[in-house]
Amino acid sequence: MEPAVSARWAGSDDIPELVRLYREFEAEQLDLKRIWSAADGLPEPVETALKELLDDPAVVVAIGEIEGCGFGFAVGRETALQPQAGGERIGTIPYLFTEPVARGVGVGEALITLVLEELRSRGIRRFDALVLPGHRDAKNFFEANGFSARKIVMHHDPDK
Repeated sequence: MEPAVSARWAGSDDIPELVRLYREFEAEQLDLKRIWSAADGLPEPVETALKELLDDPAVVVAIGEIEGCGFGFAVGRETALQPQAGGERIGTIPYLFTEPVARGVGVGEALITLVLEELRSRGIRRFDALVLPGHRDAKNFFEANGFSARKIVMHHDPDK
């Protein structure tokens, strides 16, 4: 029998679980790019940043579960495009993480489905997802869900 995989909206009671999942995500990202926390991660303290995300009406935060236990999370954000876009907004998924032990069983699919459905219900048609270079599994996951590269951010670190 397949385990019950689902995704649900996070609430303030989920902040400890979100912090735990975020720290795992952060460690994985730091293995790829040491600047990730400073440039793309949440501001510290993370607990406060997560509360602010949960309180922001332009942001959605979801938890992916197997049999009711958290194994991943996703954040989606709606943002206005430039004025020449005539008021169109874009949905961005800056964070989507599934614990390695739970990859390939549908947690990520449940998360992205929930987030995209909600943002589409708000009239958003275009979406970006942020993936670090070298994270082949994440790139493949988003490509399998209809995403393709739109831009590449180049970075120079004089200490490397």
